[in-house]
Parts: sequence; C-alpha cells; structure tokens
Amino acid sequence: MITIGGVEFDLKLTFLIVYSTVIPMLDYYDHRITGTKAYDRFLLYFIIPMLIIIFVFRDPPKEYGFQIGDWRTGLLWVVIGCVGMAIILWFVARTPGKEKYYAARAPDGPGRLIFLNAVDLFGWEFIWRGVMLFTYARYFGPGPAIFLQAVPFAFMHLGKPEVETLSTLFGGAMFGFIAWQSQSFIYPWLIHWFIATFTMFIATGRI
Repeated sequence: MITIGGVEFDLKLTFLIVYSTVIPMLDYYDHRITGTKAYDRFLLYFIIPMLIIIFVFRDPPKEYGFQIGDWRTGLLWVVIGCVGMAIILWFVARTPGKEKYYAARAPDGPGRLIFLNAVDLFGWEFIWRGVMLFTYARYFGPGPAIFLQAVPFAFMHLGKPEVETLSTLFGGAMFGFIAWQSQSFIYPWLIHWFIATFTMFIATGRI
C-alpha cells in the first residue's frame, strides 16, 4: 500500500488494473512480438502475468484460478456451454457479417485453426477469468468481480460483428461465473475455445 496526497493505492491491484488496460491497447494496435498474434497473446496474457505472480507477488498461481479446481462442476458447465452454443452458432455463425469477418481472419487448415485458437484463448482466459476475476473478488467480492472482468473483455471485441460484440459482456460474465463456481479458469477456456473454433468452421464453410 502506498499513500499519495492522502489517497491510498494498493500496489498489486493498481498494477493489475494498469496492466490489463495497457496490454489490450497494444494488442488492439497490432504490435507484434513473435509474428503470430496467438503466440503474442499467450506471452502477454499468460507467461508475463504468471511470472509476475510467482516472482514479484510471490503468490501461489492457484489463487488466480490456475488449478483444476472443482472439475465435476467445471466439466458439467463445459458440456452445457458447448452443447448450448453449438445449437445457437449453427444458425448465427452463418450470417453474412460473420462469414465476411471470419473468412478474412481464420487460420489456414483445420489443425492450425484449432491449435492457434487454443493458444490464443488460453492467455485470454487466464488474464480475465483467472488473474482479474480472482483479484477483483478478493477486493470487491465475487459478484462485482464477475462483471468487472467482463467489461474490458467486451471492449476487446469491438470491430467484430455487432451482435457478437454486444453479447460478450454477458458471455464474459457467464465465463466469470463458471470460473468462480469451479475455482478455475480452465473450464471457461474450454468453452471459449469450442465457441471460437466452431464459429470459424461454420463461418468459413468448413462444416
């Protein structure tokens, strides 16, 4: 804790808020490190935060949802989420807006598409449903934390088809709820991985 002008700042919370704001901005402006966006996101949203947690904060990673957690609850939500979204996406992902957007962005080859989505979204889910969710929950409680972490997540979808972008605040909150219920970011990651991959397969005419 540090006090400036009579105002107290919690250094850990302040740092994570700044980090989770600046890094998505750099991501948005397409600054590249490795030449592949998925690898960049894995580095920025998973590797660097994990190193900070371990060596700077000296906290156990499980305090940020990096654990198997309640796997029964988590896997139940994975099944419900994937089946439910598969039905919705079967129709929604065939709209002209989604077809145009994803045709220009989906990786070539089904194997590469599946792999890069997994790598990309592992970092995304760790920073939002892991680091930020569990940090906010310690300071503000799980209810506010679930929606607080969903706000920047939703803004990161600006530029995508409108219906998808508008839905991400609630989708991000649902992912946060699942992460809190299971005490792990792994299960939202599995659902998000499925949603992104299934959407791209449909929108690009592969299924």
